Amino acid sequence: MKKKQSFAGLNFVNTYAKLPKSFYVSSKPTAVSKPVLLKLNHQLAQEFGLDVKKLTSKAGVNFCAGNYIPEGAEPIATAYAGHQFGNFTPKLGDGRAVLLGELANKKGQIFDLQLKGSGQTPFSRRGDGRSALGPVIREYLMSEAMYALGIKTTRALAMVASGEEVVRDKILPGGIFTRIASSHIRVGTFQYFAAQKQQDALKKLADYTIKRHYATCNQDDNPYLALLRGVIAAQTKLIVSWIMKGFIHGVMNTDNMSICGETIDYGPCAFLDTYKPDRKFSAIDYYGRYAYANQPNIAAWNLTRFADAIITLLDNKLDKAILLARTELEKFPQLYQKYWLIEMRKKFGLITERADDVGLFTDYLNLLEKHQADFHLSFRSLCYYGQNNLKARNFHKIYPENPAYKKWYLAYDARLKYESSTIRQRQPLMLKANPAYIPRNHLVEEVIWQAVKYNDFSYFEKLHKILAKPYNEQQKNIKYMLPAEIIDENYQTFCGT
Repeated sequence: MKKKQSFAGLNFVNTYAKLPKSFYVSSKPTAVSKPVLLKLNHQLAQEFGLDVKKLTSKAGVNFCAGNYIPEGAEPIATAYAGHQFGNFTPKLGDGRAVLLGELANKKGQIFDLQLKGSGQTPFSRRGDGRSALGPVIREYLMSEAMYALGIKTTRALAMVASGEEVVRDKILPGGIFTRIASSHIRVGTFQYFAAQKQQDALKKLADYTIKRHYATCNQDDNPYLALLRGVIAAQTKLIVSWIMKGFIHGVMNTDNMSICGETIDYGPCAFLDTYKPDRKFSAIDYYGRYAYANQPNIAAWNLTRFADAIITLLDNKLDKAILLARTELEKFPQLYQKYWLIEMRKKFGLITERADDVGLFTDYLNLLEKHQADFHLSFRSLCYYGQNNLKARNFHKIYPENPAYKKWYLAYDARLKYESSTIRQRQPLMLKANPAYIPRNHLVEEVIWQAVKYNDFSYFEKLHKILAKPYNEQQKNIKYMLPAEIIDENYQTFCGT
């Protein structure tokens, strides 16, 4: 008997749906009236062997809108809990998202395929389960920019205008986002079962997570302790990559922290402009809990909540389990410092290691803060330090060296004498660590405004194309490297709910 052809190459695997029913609730997307495909990620679709032509057909648009569920998909809303701004909610779950299933890419790696803004689920509480178009555009643009920057992230497969309106503080056009992730297992997923004291389910979740994301943990004498160690390392690397690129997640609740170390849930996210360590943008982060410089501390706090959730798996004796967890968690500051130094040396073009590097780097950041310098241009400008060619001179016209930095530059010169590399050897390293283009807040807002207000996606396409190659300077697009002429100190970002 001939095997039935899957739609557009969507061969679902669906391992999560094979877990016990307590892990999720079956939940189909709610159909929308007039969906329009706004963007399909052709490159990502091809990585999964998907048929782009079919995905852009009427049936494909209906699939991305949740109107058509292809054979093999098993739509579910996953269950999880979470600490939201420090306050624990034992039951959250996917209130406006549906996991359609899992797909394998051409390398055989398994990824989740999820729709966001696809309608109410049993976890919606009083929400409508929808998303406004603006947040959909933001997540598409941001997640793909983060991927191009080399930061681990969920990916954008498609965005659709629903053809319907959603009510927030005002009436807005609706949108649906198709997301691909290594998985949607969160710290909050573990907290959900721990809070309900469902030990069997907690163990099943841990075993599933190890099999899917941390297979080498099974070689350890204590696989669950190895899992904790692996998650700590993955999250530490992720947060360091955020800090290096000036990214502020904005809502680092435990339900927004992926176990596999990917950036997930782009709500009120934004990027630094002037270097202010206490900078925050989220309209609901009243006290700066998730401010830029506090993100490492929050990561450590979230990891402690993860350890709390799996404590009963670490050892039968609670005292010993607590000691084991504490030993791993206490390594976080040193591990963070290790990864931070590795990445900072790249930004400064240093290959060798010296004990006083921390002071050199910190002094530079202090100068940026004192003089309200632009974080990104400051580091990009540093890539041309010591050169005297046309490109360097043109760049310094954009961002001239501040005389107040003279003492620091002398220290930098002294540090470079310990390097065997030349300027020409150092510069490629620095240019790959210090992007020319990031999704600057004013540019992102302009893109969303033009798309939502005037249905003009040319701004989106232009910025998306530039951000796809963030480390390559483009002479005709120099203005996209620059901050806004006037920085809005009261600029705020908002969640999509």
